[in-house]
Amino acid sequence: MARRQGYPYYGKEYLGNTNTNQVHDLDKEDISENGCQIDEIKHEHIKMYDYHFQAKDDGFEDCDKCLK
Repeated sequence: MARRQGYPYYGKEYLGNTNTNQVHDLDKEDISENGCQIDEIKHEHIKMYDYHFQAKDDGFEDCDKCLK
């Protein structure tokens, strides 16, 4: 899957969901029915990062589907 461009993704790899406190790797996104469901996350709950450590430093926990 190609990385998302434009608002709010801007081509960055790591997405922090402030609603669930999980970080997702968009390059390894699980798109199955019970997967990450990135498209369902409201834009106001999205915080994007270039690097995994940045999201971890902000207190996000790894998604158990795309960051096993």
